[in-house]
Amino acid sequence: MTAALGGAGLGLRRAFLPALQEHPEAVSRGIDFVEVAPENWIGVGGRFDRQFRQWLERFPLVCHGLSLSLGGPDPLDVAFLKRVKAFLDDTGAVHYTEHLSFSSADGQLYHLLPIPFTAEAVDYVAARIRQAQDVLERRIAVENVSCYATPGQEMDELAFINEVVTAADCALLLDVNNIAVNSVNFGFDAEAFLDGLPGDRAAYIHVAGHRVIADDLRVDNHGAPVSTEVWALLERAYRNFGVLPTVLERDMHLPPLPELLDEAAQIRAIQARVSAAETAPAGVGA
Repeated sequence: MTAALGGAGLGLRRAFLPALQEHPEAVSRGIDFVEVAPENWIGVGGRFDRQFRQWLERFPLVCHGLSLSLGGPDPLDVAFLKRVKAFLDDTGAVHYTEHLSFSSADGQLYHLLPIPFTAEAVDYVAARIRQAQDVLERRIAVENVSCYATPGQEMDELAFINEVVTAADCALLLDVNNIAVNSVNFGFDAEAFLDGLPGDRAAYIHVAGHRVIADDLRVDNHGAPVSTEVWALLERAYRNFGVLPTVLERDMHLPPLPELLDEAAQIRAIQARVSAAETAPAGVGA
């Protein structure tokens, strides 16, 4: 049986593993669940696996894949999907998510590249998502990704996302940082984009920091504190779609864990504020 999911989660990195033993109370008070990339943990043994299992004894798990390449030209790696399924079953993962992108073409490219926003691509990607769901025997969620070019575009990104998740009958992993990044890079209204997403399909949310290169260029590097604009988008997402579980991602320039727990506390504070507003009697605070 999988555990219930809610509150604030943390992308679990190997550097954080000892913290559960060193600061168990602070960690347990600071987060509600953890997220890992299964590729980084399948087949891992020894000390790392023992420490990882200790985290799983305390926290529900969600898995966010890196290499399925849903939009890629190569056939889906069914053998890999079966290993992922075994990992999800073994760990009791609540969700498995992947990127709405491609990352392989006759071998891994080690980048998340944009899928052309076309009707043909909608059909192609939706069929691959359905195939993956059949192998995994569970519904998956796909993430709206950051990108820096849109080759072959025939529809906008928002329409593409909506059409893919409907055709595939899959869930959505809503990344508010990626919306903020793309809105600057491509000059669209981030709030309008968020409002147009199929929030009823959202499994959970990602929040992260990004790098500001210029007034018209942002890079999604998960290597900085969450920006004010992204916090505002997160609150809008809660008000639009409900207070969804939210993962704080940090992959580069890792600060001490207490600093990340402070950011996770900000997620919880926004969740509490929105929840309180939703449950306040009519006229309160008017």
